[in-house]
Amino acid sequence: MDISFLVKVLSFSKKERKFMVKIDGTYGEGGGQIIRTAIALAAITGEEVEIENIRANRPNPGLSAQHLHAVKAVEKLSGGRTEGLELRSTRLKFAPGALNGFEGEIDIGTAGSITLLLQCLIPVAVFADSETKVRIRGGTDVKWSPPMDFYTELFLKAIREMGCDVHLDLKRRGYYPKGGGLVEAKIAPSPSHQLKGIVLVEAESKRTGEEVVKGISHSCGLPAHVAERQAKAAESVLNAAGYDSVIKIEIENGGGRTTGCGITLWKGYKSGSALGERGKRAERVGEEAARNIINELASASTVDVYLADQLIPYIALADGKSEMWVREMTKHLETNMYVTKKFLDVEFEVEQESGFFAIKIIRNSSY
Repeated sequence: MDISFLVKVLSFSKKERKFMVKIDGTYGEGGGQIIRTAIALAAITGEEVEIENIRANRPNPGLSAQHLHAVKAVEKLSGGRTEGLELRSTRLKFAPGALNGFEGEIDIGTAGSITLLLQCLIPVAVFADSETKVRIRGGTDVKWSPPMDFYTELFLKAIREMGCDVHLDLKRRGYYPKGGGLVEAKIAPSPSHQLKGIVLVEAESKRTGEEVVKGISHSCGLPAHVAERQAKAAESVLNAAGYDSVIKIEIENGGGRTTGCGITLWKGYKSGSALGERGKRAERVGEEAARNIINELASASTVDVYLADQLIPYIALADGKSEMWVREMTKHLETNMYVTKKFLDVEFEVEQESGFFAIKIIRNSSY
């Protein structure tokens, strides 16, 4: 290959395609992931995109605060212009410009998910022409979004293998409903705007010798024993299933800023997590997280279902072979494949094997 795959993608996007990419917001899981992936890939490829029927089948259709801030962040990175960027809007049109890093702050407000905003921000910043430094306020551990420790311990490890230089510093946690979490992100441009493929076809323990399940049990504004009980319950379930574990305890006072708790467990590229809520015993939280990771570890997959869908845009943008094994084809995974193929001339080969699905990337022969 004479020049990088991405250079060819950008050339193809800007010189040969004469139409706007249109996306149906009801496809697949029909949620905010469609917005985040579409806006990010539009900025990277230089394509204009129109998304209709945004979250049309959700109880509160249209854009929420976290979606607005994610798009605004990409606007800053790309010098883009957006139509329909307002709360509860069900249609969005985005036209990107040149990618340049920026330094600033983003306040999502209340407990809007920081990790979901990063899902949109990071890939664009990786392909920008200068470094991005941003302080983000919102929720770090909230329902329906990856917990912060998943991002720092699994996701970042995977994309660093692909050549991404991304650092996330968790300054304080934020839980539903108050939020108040703070994360500092530092994202350097990828050298030559090129990512490496990643091949994950054997268990991480075989690749690295890692055998112990690690974790963090955290709480804020609650008695210290809550996080301790979560960890102890998780350890008990893991030990009964034959896994050794090392779980750190993290306790914050919070000063009334936010109140909540949770636990995230990981081993290699697989994880399990659970959040506390009013009336839910700490033991139940720990046991739930342990059962979740045991479910993943029991399969022949090499990545968990959450990491698989997060990596789809990256393996499509990377040069070279990529392959990963996942135990289940989720709606989120299928949705990210759908959106990614709208922007990049790639296909995803999915083969069902004994106990897992093998996902490979296939590039158009014209590249």
